[in-house]
Amino acid sequence: MSERQHEVTEHDVFVSRSFAAPRDLVWRFWTEPELLAAWFGPEGFRVPAESVRVDLVEQGRWELTMVDGHTGTSHPVRGRILALQAPEFLDIQLTAQTAAGPVDDVVLRLQFHDHGNQTRMTLHQGPFTDEIRDMTLNGWVLSFAKLDTILERHRP
Repeated sequence: MSERQHEVTEHDVFVSRSFAAPRDLVWRFWTEPELLAAWFGPEGFRVPAESVRVDLVEQGRWELTMVDGHTGTSHPVRGRILALQAPEFLDIQLTAQTAAGPVDDVVLRLQFHDHGNQTRMTLHQGPFTDEIRDMTLNGWVLSFAKLDTILERHRP
């Protein structure tokens, strides 16, 4: 993989964490619609599988809709894949409707590092306003807890 460095500012979300699963499997949970729908969004939200579209090519679509289980409010997330190299990295330009307002043209950069039966993933997303940055970080932390639970069931 070519070295791709991107500046992280105080307006960005940056997460580096490990998953107890091989890189190919973690990659699939980001790129296969049914798997993505199973974990995406914090607790209390669901993603209808029929709302997910992933066209895994540069300039392809990466889309889903989160639905708040308490209010029924839909929060569409629409993206365009800027760059990818399976299963190493995925860059997506996103717009979204959040509870705190619209998010326009933020970039989500994901890198997947192979450590055998473990995967180190780094996520860099932004720029955001402070409020939306904090809400986004919290959403990722809660979403990744859901993903951890699902990956537990996929262990050999």
